[in-house]
Amino acid sequence: MTRSTPQPDQPDQHFQPVRPFSRRGLLRTAAALPWASAAWAQAPAQAAAQAPAQAPAQALAQALEVEEGVYLLQGLPGELSSANLGRVGNAGFIVGRQGVMAIDTGTSFLHGQALLDAIAQVTPRPVRLVLLTQARQEFIFGAAAYQARGIQVHMQRRAAALMAARCDTCLKTLRAELGDDAMRGTVVPKPDVLFDDTHVLDTIGRPVLVTHHGLANGPGSASALDTRTGTLFAGGLLDNRRIPDVQDGDLAQWRQAISALRTLNIETIVPGHGKAGGREVAVSNDRYLAQLEARCAALLKAGTALSAVPDAAELPEFSRWDQYDIIHRRNASVVFLRLEHRQLLAPA
Repeated sequence: MTRSTPQPDQPDQHFQPVRPFSRRGLLRTAAALPWASAAWAQAPAQAAAQAPAQAPAQALAQALEVEEGVYLLQGLPGELSSANLGRVGNAGFIVGRQGVMAIDTGTSFLHGQALLDAIAQVTPRPVRLVLLTQARQEFIFGAAAYQARGIQVHMQRRAAALMAARCDTCLKTLRAELGDDAMRGTVVPKPDVLFDDTHVLDTIGRPVLVTHHGLANGPGSASALDTRTGTLFAGGLLDNRRIPDVQDGDLAQWRQAISALRTLNIETIVPGHGKAGGREVAVSNDRYLAQLEARCAALLKAGTALSAVPDAAELPEFSRWDQYDIIHRRNASVVFLRLEHRQLLAPA
């Protein structure tokens, strides 16, 4: 592990906005590395209705103890909106003898403050560090609230590079959607500690296994396992009854990473979105990814037009999952075009 040196943000040609269902934009996504799309941050700009400074009651963080000394701060279902202040991603924390390790930081500086306040309601022990598990907007933008209190932010090096390359755009989009009031004080984080490989942290007097999963659901995908209780904070690797977003990921590596979880002593999974659960959370995510790829491959073989793919790629088993009507339809277009691109590049 090495401490990062802040560098000025540099523009990156790979991370230009891509609008969902644009064939040209999706072909650029498919032709580049799988994680090169930034479409998830590009919801149409709406009139900047100002979000209230006071969070609505349903958006306030409340700690739920899922195992001894291990807590979930659960996000809300649905899309990011002014009604929920964008607080849709899960966060959590582990309490050790010498302090607290936090996992993910929320959507804004104010959200980060609310998460820290929720931790303080549970324990007076200091937060020693926070791990950012992925470069997605609902997990990273509260980091400045932690750093303002002297708490070090850890992140995998490739995830940090992706965040630096594209998250200025994410932040502008969030300001437009949620309002300047809700996003005040929010900046693109600069991690204090970068890491490359899987390692064990014992900073809080309680060992936590931090695993780097490679590309998987996105560059620098990481998780945190409390080895005492077998509780896995899965980050973006797993969601519970919510459609995972595949735009940054590689399906083969993602499924390999999920399969590798079988070698770990896992009793409880805290997903990136949704309620905590058991190993069935990993099983259902793997099944969704497998069925998504198989269905898109069948549509490609049948000569289906791209415009018809979102409707034709129905997967009834997952139709009740959160964001099925939005993220699944986009996933189908992205995977279809990747398969089409692979077919075009295959030797005759």
